[in-house]
Amino acid sequence: MRKVALALALISTTSVFASEIQNPIVKKLYEKGIITKEEALELDKKEEKKFIKHANVIRKDSPEFLLGKETHPNMKIRAFDNPDMYVKLGIRLQSTFENYKVDYNDPTKDDINLWDAYLRRMRFEIGVGFSKHVSFTMDVRNDKANYQDKGEQKFNVGDAYLKIKKPFGTSLVNFKFYRGKIDVSRTETVKSAWVVHYDRPHVADEAAQFVSHNRRATNAQIYGDWEKKIHYQLAIGDGIYSGKFHDAVGNDLQDANGKIIEQDYMYGGKVFISPIPGWEETKRTETYFGKGKHIEVGVGYWKLPKIKYKDASGTHTMDRTLINYEFSAHYKGAFIQYEYFDFDGVERDFTDTVYEVGKSNGWYVTGEYVIPQAYYIAPFARYEEWKKWKGAGDYKLKSTVFGINWYLRGNTIKVGLAYQEDKYGKNIGDKKVKRFKFTSQWFF
Repeated sequence: MRKVALALALISTTSVFASEIQNPIVKKLYEKGIITKEEALELDKKEEKKFIKHANVIRKDSPEFLLGKETHPNMKIRAFDNPDMYVKLGIRLQSTFENYKVDYNDPTKDDINLWDAYLRRMRFEIGVGFSKHVSFTMDVRNDKANYQDKGEQKFNVGDAYLKIKKPFGTSLVNFKFYRGKIDVSRTETVKSAWVVHYDRPHVADEAAQFVSHNRRATNAQIYGDWEKKIHYQLAIGDGIYSGKFHDAVGNDLQDANGKIIEQDYMYGGKVFISPIPGWEETKRTETYFGKGKHIEVGVGYWKLPKIKYKDASGTHTMDRTLINYEFSAHYKGAFIQYEYFDFDGVERDFTDTVYEVGKSNGWYVTGEYVIPQAYYIAPFARYEEWKKWKGAGDYKLKSTVFGINWYLRGNTIKVGLAYQEDKYGKNIGDKKVKRFKFTSQWFF
């Protein structure tokens, strides 16, 4: 009995000691009897900081959510012989189960009632660090897989940019080359894993295509900030794509059997400031989880000097200008964001035989309130108005969204419910679209 008692005491002591070891590798070595207690203690002290530095996942400053702390965007693994070199790997998966209804005001058209389930975003993300200043980030994506009648879709490259960070030792000057976002809109620049609602405003999505395809057609950028108070971006690069070149009615040039013949480089820039000391914006995001505060205002100007294209009314040459104004603020759990867009260079209808080019404008406001005491449940709302053609006729689109997000592990794991109602004017569909959605996100 004495031997059994001693054995149990030894096992208990070993278990307690093992639970105090922070480094999982050292713990495993000790539990298997490969190293002694003294060796484990010494290794644990030496390796703890090194291990955390070279392979980190959890955000140390994250609140404690129902399912744990939020993770970083992707898992970063650093080389032991050169910590400036690393590999980042991650996934982004957003699913939507929805009821989609279309009610036409024209009695000759059949209404639609569709139950749909699809992957809103499905992405594999990878990044590599070449040195202290140089890194590369890209993702391969298959968004809207199984959306309505679109089937499996195909994979394509999204982001694919080379970043040169602080080459002169200051945050005032940084560079990006190739497929990086140009800041045509705050909500379009914020990572889709960090937006309040997966489907961004209609008017912001149009801004993403107005001068540059998906706001990341191959380009070169210089950007930076001064003490997080003043931020800027300047860029020049490739222009638009005929499949996303829209008229005011809603046609794209490609579907209207048209094509782009020539175009110049687009160029422009954006500046935004945080005017109040202590309220600086440190990261472009829409989710703050009840922490901190910020206020910022900004303006962007983007130009596509020449597009030569052919449609049903002949061959035409135009230029396009996009001006964007933004405001955002949050204080602890409360968040609000507003943007206004001016589009100059919109054709009324690609399919008719009359060539009419004019302007369009629109705006939206969105807000969310996070309740940490209720396990980070967050009601949100958004309202949008977009006049797709500033002229005779009813070209106005109005959109309203109400919903609730539940941040189970920050942006790493979250679910939500949302109701969206879109009203289209007589000249752009004369219909009402209603969507009720259950959404989920897995981001790592």
